[in-house]
Amino acid sequence: MKKELQLESIKKWLPALRKTSEVTQSNHPIIISGPCSAETESQTITTCKQLAATGKVHALRAGIWKPRTRPGQFEGVGDIGLEWMVNARKETGLPITTEVATAAHVEASLKAGVDILWIGARTTVNPFSVQEIADSLKGVDIPVMVKNPVNPDLELWIGAVERLSKAGITKMAAIHRGFSSFEKGPFRNAPMWELAIDLKTRIPELDIICDPSHITGARDLISFVSQKALDLDMVGLMIESHITPDAAWSDAKQQVTPTALSKILDALIVRTASSDSKSFKDTLVALREQIDQLDDDIMHKLSARMKISEKIGQYKKENGVTILQVNRWEEIINTRVAMGLAMGISEDFSKEFLKLVHQESIQIQTNVMNDALDKHANV
Repeated sequence: MKKELQLESIKKWLPALRKTSEVTQSNHPIIISGPCSAETESQTITTCKQLAATGKVHALRAGIWKPRTRPGQFEGVGDIGLEWMVNARKETGLPITTEVATAAHVEASLKAGVDILWIGARTTVNPFSVQEIADSLKGVDIPVMVKNPVNPDLELWIGAVERLSKAGITKMAAIHRGFSSFEKGPFRNAPMWELAIDLKTRIPELDIICDPSHITGARDLISFVSQKALDLDMVGLMIESHITPDAAWSDAKQQVTPTALSKILDALIVRTASSDSKSFKDTLVALREQIDQLDDDIMHKLSARMKISEKIGQYKKENGVTILQVNRWEEIINTRVAMGLAMGISEDFSKEFLKLVHQESIQIQTNVMNDALDKHANV
């Protein structure tokens, strides 16, 4: 894949779009902000001017067309909002970006002179829609940001990037905005950070921006998620801002005022991805060697455990006993999770780890059972 994708870092193409000044130091996060929706010309331009005045925002965003779950909800002002965004750019000198979901959206945005496009989560989930957008962008040199699909499917996310790359788009970034989950937790969309990490592992040259607004769904949690994203070496943040958030026509609870945004950004701790300190490097190497040794020990222990599971499967087969023993599984969960807590290991991690180990054990025992069936069928 790396040979097929020729991607330019957002830290290179975003400075070229700015009309007033360069993006701040390379280790500072890129900030994209603006209202969830462009509602009126006054609201849009005033918000953008206040954001620009903070000196911390590198690009302005606003939704022009809003995909809603049910009809009758506010679905955006349409093409007229593009004019407001263009005027906001004239007032601030900052590049502008909006979401596109169809070829018609792309055509209208290009005609208006929008600097950056982004593909939303509801669109990324549909390869037909992504391909339509990619086809409409052939021969056009414009940056495109791709939000993760609504559902936790890494291949769909990667597929969208690949479709755009094949259309000739080289200026791309991914946006991590969390994933829809049936289980409701503290966040509107579950972060599932591991999927964003997997994306970066698969496509190292693709920069990732975090969207704390959509992950949290609540302004009080934006600071926490923003810090987490930066600690995971994401290059920037897309945060929704509105001059009067509580009166917003869409997603009111997750928007912050420009002043509040400035305070959130000031409180963030920006760390570097590496250090030139010899002492740091030597210490890190030593600690990683310890981790490598422990990982080897863990793999050996897991291998030994699975060999015992195979013996158990054989013993159950010989005695006509089913594979799954619910009482035994409950005993493992209760005792091991309690032990993990006593050792400083979180309950969630212990449960997920044990679940994976148990699933593999079940699979091994199933293979033992099926082996007997296969031999019987071949007689």
